[in-house]
Parts: sequence; C-alpha cells; structure tokens
Amino acid sequence: MAKRQRSPAEIEDAILRKIFRVSLLDSMESDSGVVYLEMTAAEILSEGKELLLSRDLMERVLIDRLSNSFRGAESPFRYLVGCYQRAHDEGKKIAGMKDKNLRGEMESVVRQSKKLAVSYCRIHLGNPDMFVNGVDEVASGGGANGKKKPSPLLLLLFSEVGGSIDGYGGTGSGSGGISCPPGFLDEFFKDSDFDSLDPVLKNLYEDLRESVMRVSALGNFQQPLRVLQYLVSIPAGLESLVNHNWWIPKGLYLNGRVMEMTSILGPFFHVSALPDHTMFQSLPDVGQQCFSDASNIRPTDLLSSFTTIKTVMNNLHDGLNEVLLSLLKKPKTRENVLEYLAEVINRNSSRAQMQVDPLLCASSGMFVNLSAVMLRLCEPFLDANLSKRDKIDPKYVFESKRLDLRGLTALHASSEEVAEYANKYIARASNTSVQSTVGDNCIPKSQQAISSGSNTGRPAAEAGQSAYSFICECFFMTARVLNLGLLKAFTDFKHLAQDISRCEDSLTTFRAMQEQSPGRQLELEIARLEKELDLYNQERLCYEAQILRDGGLIQRALSFYRLMMVWLVGLVGGFKMPIPSTCPMEFACMPEHFVEDAMELLIFASRIPKALDGFFLDDFMNFIIMFMANPEYIRNPYLRAKMVEVLNCWMPRRSGSSATATLFEGHQLSLEYLVRNLLKLYVDI
Repeated sequence: MAKRQRSPAEIEDAILRKIFRVSLLDSMESDSGVVYLEMTAAEILSEGKELLLSRDLMERVLIDRLSNSFRGAESPFRYLVGCYQRAHDEGKKIAGMKDKNLRGEMESVVRQSKKLAVSYCRIHLGNPDMFVNGVDEVASGGGANGKKKPSPLLLLLFSEVGGSIDGYGGTGSGSGGISCPPGFLDEFFKDSDFDSLDPVLKNLYEDLRESVMRVSALGNFQQPLRVLQYLVSIPAGLESLVNHNWWIPKGLYLNGRVMEMTSILGPFFHVSALPDHTMFQSLPDVGQQCFSDASNIRPTDLLSSFTTIKTVMNNLHDGLNEVLLSLLKKPKTRENVLEYLAEVINRNSSRAQMQVDPLLCASSGMFVNLSAVMLRLCEPFLDANLSKRDKIDPKYVFESKRLDLRGLTALHASSEEVAEYANKYIARASNTSVQSTVGDNCIPKSQQAISSGSNTGRPAAEAGQSAYSFICECFFMTARVLNLGLLKAFTDFKHLAQDISRCEDSLTTFRAMQEQSPGRQLELEIARLEKELDLYNQERLCYEAQILRDGGLIQRALSFYRLMMVWLVGLVGGFKMPIPSTCPMEFACMPEHFVEDAMELLIFASRIPKALDGFFLDDFMNFIIMFMANPEYIRNPYLRAKMVEVLNCWMPRRSGSSATATLFEGHQLSLEYLVRNLLKLYVDI
C-alpha cells in the first residue's frame, strides 16, 4: 500500500514541533525534552481548529512554553538559542525539497521562527522576571563568591567571538555548554531597534567589566576584550556604552582609583604586569609566577617571560586602541571619549606628585597602558615630516575647559603671568566672536545659508562640538597622560633601582657581620633582606617586561616628543640661531613638563640597548642647543642642566648607539653653538 503524502500543513506542523520541541497531543513524543502544551491544545480545539502547529500559532505556543513550568524543561535562554539552532538545521533539510513552492513556504516558516526566537531572547534578557526561571538564569546573585551570575549571552559571546587565549596562563570562560548557532548574533544585535537592545547591552558591559576586574597580564582578559571590540562594532553598542551610568561614574567621592575600578573601561586599562597596591593587586601575580627567585632564573626562561608579557600587553593595547577608535570615528560618541579621557586625567592629576596615594589615584599599570593607547591614537600625525603639526593650537592651553593646563608650572612665565595672558587672550577671542556675530547679521540671509554648511569662521563649540580639532585635543591629552603614566613609571623604576642598591648594600654588610660574629638576630635580618630583595627584583623585572623590553612603545614615545620639540620651536620662529631676545608669551606659558618629559625619555632611552637605533635625533639636538643656555626662554636651571645630561648620554663612547655617532661631528648647529652654549650654561648655573 502506497505511503500517504503529507499535506503542506502537516509538514509545517512537523517542522515547528521539531524547532520548538512542543506537542499538542499528550504522549505524542517519546523525547523527554518535548513539552506537552495542554492549555494551548485545549484553546485550539475550543476554536474548532485542527491540532496542527502553524506560523499563526508560533508566538502563542512560544509564550505558553516560556510562561509555564514544565518538568525537565530547559531555561528560557538555552531553550530559545536551541530553537534558533534547530530552525537552522531544519532550514538545511528544507533546501533539498523538490517542490519549489513548498520549499519557499517552509523556508518562510523557518525564517519567521528564527526571528521569533531572537526577539524573545531580547525580551527575556531585558526583562528576566517575565518568564519562569528567567531571574535565576539572568540576574541571580547566587553565583560563586556571592557575585552576580554573568549573562548567558556573555557566555555565548565568549564561545563565538572570544576565541582562544594567546600567550601565558589563564583559563577561558566557557559557553556554559551552549554553542552559538550560525547567524544568531548578527540577527540578535544588528537587526533590532536600540530601545530593545539597550538594557541587554548595558548588562553585558557590566558583566565584561566584572570579568576583568583585578585580572593581571597573565589572566584571561583577552576573551572579554574581544567581546568588547565586537560590541562596539555595532552602532547600538557604541551608543549604549557611552550612555551607561558607569561610562564616567558620578559621585561625591569620585577619584582616580574609583574611576579605574568602576568605569566600564577602567578595569581593562588596569590589566597589567606592573605591581599595584595589595588592596587592588591583580591575579595571577606576574612577579611570583614569572620572576620568583630572580637570581636563579635561567636566561631562556627569563626571555620567554619577557616575550610573553610583551605580546599579551600589546594585544591589550591594540584591542583598547580599536575600541577607542570605533568610538572616535562616530561624531555622536567622539565627544564622550574625550570627556572620559579628560576625566581620567583630571582625577589623577596628583600622580605627578613625588608621593602618590594609591587609594586616591589609579595604578601605574592603568596609566602606562593608557600611555601606550594614546600613542597609538597619535600615530596618524606622527609621520616623518610631522605634516599635521599646524593643527596643534597653542590657544588650547589657555582656553581648554577639558584640561586644566594653565595651572601647571610654565617654561618661563609665572602663574600670575599665565593667568593674566590667558584672561587677555580669552577676552580678545570673545570680542572677535562678538564682532563676527554682528558682521554675520549684516550678511543677506541667502548668503548666510550658503556659508552655514561649512561652519567657517565660527567656533565649533557653538555647534555643541569642541572648538579644536581631534589632533589638537589628542596631542595635549597624550602629553598629560605620558607625564602621569609612562614618565612617572620611569621615575618609579629609577627609585626602585635605588631601593635595590640600598638593599644589596645592607645585605652585603650583614653577611660580612654574620661571618665575623654569627648570631640569630643577624640570621633573621639577612633572611628578611633576602626576601625583600627578591620582591624588589620581581618588581624590577615586571617593569622591564612591560616597558623596557617594548621597543615599539619607546619608539612611539620618541616620535611623539620629537613632534613636541618641533612644535615648540615653531612657536619661536623655527630652528634658527640666534633666537629672538624676547620670549614669545605663547612659548613662555607652555607647561614645563612638556620639555622635561622629553629630556627624561631621552635619558632613559639612551640607557636601553638599541632603543635609539634608527631614530632621527637631530630635532632633539637642535632644541637642546637652542635653549640650554637661554634662561629667557626656559627659566628652570635644573631643566636646562638636564639637557646637558642628555648630551652626556649621547657621547659616542657612552652611548654605543649608531643614532648618536654623527650628532656631534656633522651637525651644523652643534659645530657652531654647542661649546659656547655649554660654557654659558655653566656660568649661569
């Protein structure tokens, strides 16, 4: 007897039963995962319809399945993702149907079921108390260590875009046994309105922030970072991030450390190999894991640790750079990024002090990372010819409401002179703006309409934007970040070396005393010093791994300060001698640390083997020769003496670098002015 051919309605019913794993007939399925929807079946019968699932009944069936408790039923998110996967599988089977009309109808059913599963996923994640067991799955506070459970969507993102962990240590976060169906994430994030996605995205950002909290360079920060990169590639993701309450935290007790620990990006920037205060120490401990008992580490193991740390930190810097670039490319979110960076800088201004309070200021690790990321953002205008330096406007120092640059020690002007000049400058700018406005009112309306599109001659601030170009903003922010970050780390490293030297001297003294007259107290003191020295050496090697061994970081910093030197010289008329006897006020009012940081970097880089190789140092040499003997331009004699220290580091016998070999012999300004300016400096000091 021939097998009866199923009708299109029966085929549709069979497909939908497989996708949603439900039945309208009791004991119709032997599969324990299939749920019998008794109430829905009764309603359908009361309406005089057949007990067959159809596209018209899909949403009704799905709501019944999610809203009621069934023995052995999956949690809502897992179930909905499973529906999408089963719909995908059914779609592949349908592709083999010979009847084109039937195939088209069934493909439409599958597409609709996928769309419905995604839609209810969004509803469930945004409103976890809507469905049975939803709160337990999405928002329970009963996770490990009392922490909130991460969103099941985050675990799915880890499995799909998190990838594997490159480098050292750490264990990946699994997907909780759920694999991501093909096309699910695209449909979830990219085919939706902002209002339905925003609560889901905000929860994801909080979970990402939590997942990297107090994670070191050897921990699993790479999967959360890749997920963050993925989310900011979505327009809704960008908007949701900058509108999150924790994008820039608010509060009466907000300080640099609070910014680091509570903002969404702060914990990502905190990931580091550098040590931190014990209260905020990250795990795994890089010093303990890589550099314990430093004196006995094999050179190959040491080099391997250096390479690993350098690799993972560059992965972090590249990823964070990509995140910020995604935000900066969109006019709607660019201002938010600049506000965030300014807030981080302003809240951590006390990092410039000799003694830094670790409870009030962000960690060195955060600011070294931020230094590396800011230098990457500067790369487009650090070309060999420095062709975009005219975009950097010195007026920013006087007018910026974002950064307080006027309060910093200036190259020559006193604080009173800086304030007076800034007030005159702002008043002059205001008068110009008023005159421009009056002039515009005299222009015929038709001509105003033509010129309004270009916004020429008007401060951009009137349009709700910064009055300065991004290059200008980025330049001054980078200068401040480097001062508080990379250059501060150089100072910390120098102090650490001094501590190590003192500890070694004390240890040598106590050992000599122990040999002459052994004693229990001396033995304990030697053991204490040995332990202290080992910790110091761990710290030293952490600094060396993240900073000294990163040649790319040093080279980018040198390129930035080369731009700084050339730009500053441009304020006094360019590289030419003799320089004018009167110092222009714009130059005199520039922050002193702009020059001091450049000199510190040159001294530090000169002591790192091959750090200066291949770098063009002539602009630095020109700057030093022009200003080291000119107290009319640079008031601080110690800063001018530091320029001589740079020259001393560059002496061919001491340097050993190919970059300094010809600086003294073939350099025109050097041959003509170096000796006389050195003599003048020594006389002045």
